[in-house]
Amino acid sequence: MTKTRSYRQSLLAALADPVEASAYLNAALEDSPQAFLKALRNVAQARQMSRVAKDAGIQRETLYRSFSEQGNPTLETLSSVLAALGMKLSVSLSDSGAAAILARLPESRARISS
Repeated sequence: MTKTRSYRQSLLAALADPVEASAYLNAALEDSPQAFLKALRNVAQARQMSRVAKDAGIQRETLYRSFSEQGNPTLETLSSVLAALGMKLSVSLSDSGAAAILARLPESRARISS
């Protein structure tokens, strides 16, 4: 008889892979801020919460509290935890933002060439 793992165990095992963790966090970030915080907590747990806290320079309890449902981590805490996980935040144009910029390009080029 084969032994099965729980969903949680399988998730944490998968999130130990940095590529999987990155894709998971990006998908959660697209969903909602709450989903992102929960996903970040899962990734930190997959990488051993106490180790992540130590590498981030914060207490383990603070890490749990920051990424709880009521948590509201500072940008500094978020950046420290992501750095401890070997990740970083980045900003990019949304599809609508890029479309708006592209729509203005011909107009901008016409003014430059005049």
